[in-house]
Amino acid sequence: MNLPNKLTIFRIILAFVIIGILLFPFDATGIDIPRLFINESIVVNVKYIVAGILFIIASITDSIDGYIARKYNMITDFGKMMDAIADKILVNSVLIILASMGFVQPIIAVIIVVRDTIVDSIKMIAGSKGKVVAAIKTGKLKTIFLMVGIALTLFYNLPFELWNLKVSDFLLILAAVLSLISGFQYYYRYRDLLFENDKKKEIETL
Repeated sequence: MNLPNKLTIFRIILAFVIIGILLFPFDATGIDIPRLFINESIVVNVKYIVAGILFIIASITDSIDGYIARKYNMITDFGKMMDAIADKILVNSVLIILASMGFVQPIIAVIIVVRDTIVDSIKMIAGSKGKVVAAIKTGKLKTIFLMVGIALTLFYNLPFELWNLKVSDFLLILAAVLSLISGFQYYYRYRDLLFENDKKKEIETL
């Protein structure tokens, strides 16, 4: 259990804490969560601010653990697997919760979750055949825009909301578009690998 793997486990723990904060029925249990009034028009529930701070911390560990693993040659199969799981738990779970609460358009969550499922399946098939699926730029950009968009959403799109600039919505829409683009790129690059066995069977039957 090296340092990058510990950071990944820490990210998973933080993800579940964030999920708990967002889903816990504070009002139903009589727990009064403070609310802030900003510019006399924006009411901010502090639980989302807390969740946003924790989300930023967890997102930062995503970059740190990868950097340390690569720099000090600490990359392990366990780390690769847990890093992918941690990202999905953190990002996709929070995205789904925000969509269910009306903060995010549901179609954005659907596109991103479906894309991730397809890409992960491609990586799994490639891995079973001894191939490594490298990350692509559009996929990395999608992750960055998605994380920043979610963080801004948890912070009520402040300070941009003061000027009626829907930056959080724009970033999430951009992340969804990049999800589609990167998903097609992954499929196009590895489509021969996906149908490799079918092609072999066709040749054998000739």
